[in-house]
Amino acid sequence: MSSRKPIVIAMNGVTGRMGYRQHLVRSILEIRGEGGVLLEDGSRVQIEPILVGRNPEKLRDIAERHDVEKWTTDVDSVLADPEVDVYFDAQTTSRRYPALKAAIAAGKHIFTEKPTAETVRDAVDLARRGEGSGLTIGVVHDKLYLPGLVKLRRLVDEGFFGRLLSLRGEFGYWVFEGDGQPAQRPSWNYRAQDGGGMMVDMFCHWNYVLEGILGRVISVYSQAVTHIPQRWDENGRSYDATADDAAYAVFEVETPTGEHVVAQINSSWAVRVHRRELVEFQVDGTEGSAVAGLFHCESQHRANTPRAMWDPDVPTTIDFLSQWQDVPANADLPNGFKAQWIEFLRDVEAGRPHRYGLLSAARGVQLAALGDESSHAGRRVEVPEILL
Repeated sequence: MSSRKPIVIAMNGVTGRMGYRQHLVRSILEIRGEGGVLLEDGSRVQIEPILVGRNPEKLRDIAERHDVEKWTTDVDSVLADPEVDVYFDAQTTSRRYPALKAAIAAGKHIFTEKPTAETVRDAVDLARRGEGSGLTIGVVHDKLYLPGLVKLRRLVDEGFFGRLLSLRGEFGYWVFEGDGQPAQRPSWNYRAQDGGGMMVDMFCHWNYVLEGILGRVISVYSQAVTHIPQRWDENGRSYDATADDAAYAVFEVETPTGEHVVAQINSSWAVRVHRRELVEFQVDGTEGSAVAGLFHCESQHRANTPRAMWDPDVPTTIDFLSQWQDVPANADLPNGFKAQWIEFLRDVEAGRPHRYGLLSAARGVQLAALGDESSHAGRRVEVPEILL
């Protein structure tokens, strides 16, 4: 039995879908059930969650169902508690900036969802506050830990693509309007006044995905659209959808070697899926191409590329999809949220920075803001580097 003190984690926002399912149930409770975090030296340190939120009935129910001893609606009390090591935030975006600012001031290690703030100014302010604090601060970049993108990154690192040319991404699915069938997403997602919108939601993801796979985003040209202008909320009341439900963008990415790659990503909650997963990315290079979802990844080398010919009068006899080969995982790749939690908690125990911090989150907020600017202005917008 380890003699280490358990890492106490105050988890704010666990009554929400993502905070409950991915962070509490599939990450923290699984890690707790395995005896704690396995450290680099082979030992383990146990973790102890404290549930935090605004609804005492929901918190009590979750705590009882999952054998969690402590819960509270008093955020200030957990931040003032010297026994609490880590503050985790999965609240709505509008509540995140003041909470993270208070957690840094209280000297708590931080793991947080994104966006970290509603404005670039506040997101940069958080990054500045975290800089030099000595705290371990991590921002959720879950997609980079999922099997498909882990494989895709490995192909980049091994030089499979040759000279990188482009990335194309397709994300989205049909979210029902809520009148006939219940919507799969909360109604606030479609109200700009409540912080909703495809661009503000997804561009922070696309920024870290592009950074993690290719390099730094240096420009954006985008178009935000509200395809479905009227929806129905959780109580069956109609409302005007004031936020964009689709965003189409072309990003210019600079790789670490100075190459410029064109990345086009379409994001929509008004599209029907005709692909293997809800999101897929295709990377093309001079020597090969690969297509990755969250779990699968398949590639086609130059030597295996069929000779395609355009002839609208003759049906093609080539089965193009059969020309691709699965990329093996070659490792046990767990749930992406859990994998990053494990890495972050190891960093906390070792007293070192996490590789995805508040500055990476600020760049995501900045990209969403510049994407919105590009959409309104109808032009390409450069993405300046954020300097702390």
